[in-house]
Amino acid sequence: MANKKEEIKDVQPIRTLEQLNDMKWSLKKWCGERDYILFLLGINTGLRVADLLNLKISDVKGKKKLSVKEGKTEKNREIYLTNIYDELNTYIASLDGTEWLFPSRKGDKAISRIQAYRQLNKASEMVDITDGIGTHTMRKTFGYWHYKQFKDVAELQKILNHSHPAITLKYIGITDEQIENNLKNFVL
Repeated sequence: MANKKEEIKDVQPIRTLEQLNDMKWSLKKWCGERDYILFLLGINTGLRVADLLNLKISDVKGKKKLSVKEGKTEKNREIYLTNIYDELNTYIASLDGTEWLFPSRKGDKAISRIQAYRQLNKASEMVDITDGIGTHTMRKTFGYWHYKQFKDVAELQKILNHSHPAITLKYIGITDEQIENNLKNFVL
């Protein structure tokens, strides 16, 4: 496996609604509700996978907003769950005998980052999304679509805790996408 920096660099956001919906469908059908909800929470909050996997049922059950201390930055971040509240709580109601939001089938602990990676890749292969899928895809997808909707790089930079707007744009693949589109349409 590539080192961590290379893995994150190669991972891409999901840039089309069709592929996003295909991933949701595939996760639900082939991997199960746990992995679908992990993906849904990831793409709607932009949390890193380590922070997602550390969540316990008690952290989110019945809540429309929660405060998360991010592991990497140790900064507190407010997370709104209103857009996925019903699906999240329906999933939680199906959990039994665990404190973890994303429990492992092998005992009383959360799934590992590697297991999350495997499930995302399994789902992506089922729908022919073959390049750039990893656990960081969820965070990058959140960033990509947040930027596309609001066009506010400063706000997104703050949400993702990046030090410079250029880092944020490169991180979510906007820089490369804009250059490619501009070059396609360039004519003298």
